[in-house]
Amino acid sequence: MRARVLYHDRCFDGACSAALFSDFLRQQVDPQIEISYTGLFHRADQLFEEELFDADENAIVDFKYCASDRVTWWFDHHQSAFLSAEDEAHFRRDQSGHKFYDAAYGSCTKFIADIAQQKFGYDPKPLAQLIHWADIIDGARYENAQAAVEMPEPAMKLTLVFEASDDNMTAPVIPLLSRESLDDIVARPEIKEAFDRLFAEHQKAIEVIRGRAECRDQVVFFDLGDTPLSGYNKFIPYYLHPDSVYTVSVTDAGFRTKVSVGSNPWTPIVPATNLASLCEQYGGGGHPRVGAISYGPGELERARSTAAEIVAKLSADSQ
Repeated sequence: MRARVLYHDRCFDGACSAALFSDFLRQQVDPQIEISYTGLFHRADQLFEEELFDADENAIVDFKYCASDRVTWWFDHHQSAFLSAEDEAHFRRDQSGHKFYDAAYGSCTKFIADIAQQKFGYDPKPLAQLIHWADIIDGARYENAQAAVEMPEPAMKLTLVFEASDDNMTAPVIPLLSRESLDDIVARPEIKEAFDRLFAEHQKAIEVIRGRAECRDQVVFFDLGDTPLSGYNKFIPYYLHPDSVYTVSVTDAGFRTKVSVGSNPWTPIVPATNLASLCEQYGGGGHPRVGAISYGPGELERARSTAAEIVAKLSADSQ
């Protein structure tokens, strides 16, 4: 039997979701199942090609819903899980018992573990370390901004490698996540070398953002569209501006331009705006406390215009 697991790429929770679901398939479906992995990115022209679903079992984890009848399993926890009302209606009609959604979960990994245990008798205890750290990282449950930015733990180191490596290392690591400890994985020469290089770049990114970020009305804004930085640790703004409530940024990754919107996990002020709902107004989405909007390549000015509108809205909400 063959399976294809499609997952949110360059994402610790996406990788852990894929690893845990693969373990579930081996434990509950077929110990000898052959599993292939395909990473998915949120794009302005989000489409699912039918050719992606080429196995006996085709699963999407930690990513938007697809109405294809070839998709046999689906798990997601994002508020913006459905591209259209028709997709949501298709999900509601599904009778397979293999498609699940709950936006209340901080991580998809924990969601899959709970559903698989409750409904199918799966034992997630051997992967408790993955579940624990996916819930901390995707739910932004770090003790403080220093821990999130200084990355003392193996899971945090691996998150940086997933998110920032030039050579996408996520797919090759997924099978290791269910077999090795996080300490052993980050000690692998290729992972350690990547982390050491990326952490040095991360420290440079902190200084770039320090020089560009402005905090007004408790909203931090910075534009990285004319820099080589296509991404950054999303907690840097709160590390630099601990009294802020929101962050808005612009990046250009070449294949897409992106507006990222977040809220400070450590602020005593309860954010008044649901950021997923705000981003949905521009075709994006996410979670109540963090969201993003993806535009096509070459749409940097459009992203900048959107970011300015969002900064104005969040500034008004902070008054």
